[in-house]
Amino acid sequence: MKKSAIKKVVSFAAIVMTAGIFAGCSTAKTQTKGNTQTGNTVKIGVNMELSGAAAGYGNSQKQGIQLAAQQINKNGGINVNGKKKKIKLIIRDNKTSTTTSASVAAQLTNNDKVSAIVGPATTNAGTAEIPNITKAAVPSVSPSATDPNYTKQKNGKVQPYVFRACYQNNFQGGTAAKFMTNNLKAKRVAVYADNSSDYGTGLAKAFKKSFKGTIVDSQYFSEGDKDFNAVLTSFKSKKIDAIYVPGYYTEVGLIVKQARQNGINVPIVGSDGMADPKLAQIAGDKNASKVYYTTPFSDDVAKSNPTAVKFMNEYKAKYHADAPTFSALAYDSVYMIKSAIESEKSADSVKIAQGLAKIKNFDGVTGKITINKNHDPEKPIAIEQLTNGKVSNSFNIK
Repeated sequence: MKKSAIKKVVSFAAIVMTAGIFAGCSTAKTQTKGNTQTGNTVKIGVNMELSGAAAGYGNSQKQGIQLAAQQINKNGGINVNGKKKKIKLIIRDNKTSTTTSASVAAQLTNNDKVSAIVGPATTNAGTAEIPNITKAAVPSVSPSATDPNYTKQKNGKVQPYVFRACYQNNFQGGTAAKFMTNNLKAKRVAVYADNSSDYGTGLAKAFKKSFKGTIVDSQYFSEGDKDFNAVLTSFKSKKIDAIYVPGYYTEVGLIVKQARQNGINVPIVGSDGMADPKLAQIAGDKNASKVYYTTPFSDDVAKSNPTAVKFMNEYKAKYHADAPTFSALAYDSVYMIKSAIESEKSADSVKIAQGLAKIKNFDGVTGKITINKNHDPEKPIAIEQLTNGKVSNSFNIK
């Protein structure tokens, strides 16, 4: 072969190789983001507080998640564009730590290659996972993160991969204020809120903004506090009609107990962080009367909802206990992901996010759910009343 011919061949090969390189770059740039699913399973991650301060909520939610997955798999799985695929749960403990939550999110999205995540339970842990799930383009449904800004970016735009199954604090705090005015006829109220997180402070702010009567005093406690007597004694001298206590059952249970021991017998109203049987265990059954809390799931209200009745029966058969609120929210979260997959006919993570954003009139255990433009659910709210440690009444608030 002549030198000139060799040069032409070499030059042509170089052009082909260069074109291939650029084609490769072009392919990399246009590659679909997110996690795709192949095989016969749909991998759903669980980033949950299974130990640490919020373990009570996290383990309740884990039970709801596992029950939902079990029931879906028992019925053949999720219909993904005509093919039934079973759920494979990958459950990791974030230890009620923001740092661990971020790490767990990275593991679930990058290593485990899940298509969607359920959790975390708390706003702080949920917020910590957002950068990693957004980078990976994997949606997350929190059963119980209630801070109003949880689903929003700092510029006010919606977080594209962040959803929740519960209502936000503004709605919950406003509902409590309306109930105290209209149902309890309270005119003078003291507020005693948990300032350890945005949960308690956010609820207190929403309540104060909506309450039509007089806030005679406003005090705060912190996670892990044990002695509330000094503040409660000061409330007693101010002729209050009720106390609003947004917080978690671990501290609120002690507040209820010490209030009754101090002779304060006015109604104590709180939030869904009290919706757990452990509240009465801490307070003592005889002290847990005239106690109320907002909740997305009430046994009494749920009895008129066939979907909820089925869930309650299945839960009792599996766990030999009545279904708590947080299990119901987590159960709905799994079924919301199932609904999104089936409507989009795809288990790819980006498609699931698109499907979640389109949910309308979803038939959930906690009521009919429609996801609005901020990725918040529009759904019913109830208030439960405790008498001698047991739910004795429920109010469906419109």
